Amino acid sequence: MNRIDRLLTQIGNGLQIALGPSPAHSRPNPAVTPEQLDNDTDKRHAAGLMRINHTGEVCAQALYSGQAFTSSNPSIQAKLQQAADEELDHLAWCSQRLNELGSQPSHLNLLWYSGSWLMGAVAGLAGDRWNLGFLEETERQVEAHLHDHLDKLPAADQRSREIVTQMKVDEAQHAEMASQSGASPLPETVKSAMAFTAGIMKQLAYRI
Repeated sequence: MNRIDRLLTQIGNGLQIALGPSPAHSRPNPAVTPEQLDNDTDKRHAAGLMRINHTGEVCAQALYSGQAFTSSNPSIQAKLQQAADEELDHLAWCSQRLNELGSQPSHLNLLWYSGSWLMGAVAGLAGDRWNLGFLEETERQVEAHLHDHLDKLPAADQRSREIVTQMKVDEAQHAEMASQSGASPLPETVKSAMAFTAGIMKQLAYRI
């Protein structure tokens, strides 16, 4: 495909990820504990947290796609695609958990996807080592965020906790893959900007 064809494919994939139904997943849902959450307040809180995690996975898919689109290195493109494929499971698991909690994904997912895709595209244009560095830092920040959510989830919500725990393991593996592939550490200003943007997303996705 030429670049226009690839871009149109990217747009179609983005609409499917941001607005479509839950994608198919290749691994079983790690939530195996029977439902124990019966308090409405706890359910709303858990749904808000899982909506943040779902939106984070929408953003991850966008970042990987944008990075791969502007990268000229087939090896890095393959690594990004591998991470994206594995994290489609996360997207599906979060979507399923939201359904169980009687909630829905963020209404702003298309906005988050678009902005994240552009950020990924800029990272891809910066060169291989910076592209991998952006991937590593993204995964490190997501891993830390998921660790925080393990403490914030209601004590009775073991199903969400099982999902988040497996997601955290996968994020750490993807960060390590990027590091071993030659990632360059990002400047602190870039890391701070990424964390600031993620903070805005979390606040809005929890509610909307």
